[in-house]
Amino acid sequence: MNIFYTGKIELSIVILCYRAGESARDFVKKTIQELEVNNIKNYELMLVGNYLKDSHDITPIVVADIASNDSRIRYIAKVKEGMMGWDMKSGLEIASGQYIAVIDGDGQMPIGDIAKVYKKIKDEKFDLVKTFRIKRGDSVWRKCISAVYNNIFHILFPGLHTKDINAKPKIFTRQAYEKFHLTSDDWFIDAEIMIQARRLNLKIGEIPTVFLGLTGRRSFIKMGTVFEFLRNMIRYRINEFKK
Repeated sequence: MNIFYTGKIELSIVILCYRAGESARDFVKKTIQELEVNNIKNYELMLVGNYLKDSHDITPIVVADIASNDSRIRYIAKVKEGMMGWDMKSGLEIASGQYIAVIDGDGQMPIGDIAKVYKKIKDEKFDLVKTFRIKRGDSVWRKCISAVYNNIFHILFPGLHTKDINAKPKIFTRQAYEKFHLTSDDWFIDAEIMIQARRLNLKIGEIPTVFLGLTGRRSFIKMGTVFEFLRNMIRYRINEFKK
């Protein structure tokens, strides 16, 4: 259970800022603008600026500076002990809202989707709401990998009527979050969330989105990551049979 929860914050937004550097400032600025346009006032932003030991990543300095200028913003910046999953968990653990959203801060996911998933989860009483990508601005390689990955996922975990396992933003209620037992420290955590949502029989909603092209850096998804996904899916499927 989250020891920081006070019941006062309605929406927590966890922004994954790994190696975002100065671009995190613009992402946060646009996020706040979108929240204001949609009249969302009771919120907090959790900036996750974890970094690799001995790296020259300036992100921890940037997120600390951003947070110092706005009481609605908190940050975490620790030496990494894992990859994306570890970062996400470290942000979720300090989120205090009744609804918790998570989004990558690299600019590929439209910031306006946060307000959309928030509205849907509140208005339609879902436990979890996520996006699904109807158009992708990234490479053919990434598109093919995603298609294969999603198809294999649905073969191994039938009955989960969702179109795009890894798409974000994802938002869930605090009650749903506290039922999760997330263990993945790597890129599998999005799938782990959906597998556990399936097991818990959560009410899941989706909205369509357009995935933008990645600018400023190369993707962190490598061939080894693909095999990691597959191993994790098989491991989870075996564990499901044991339950």
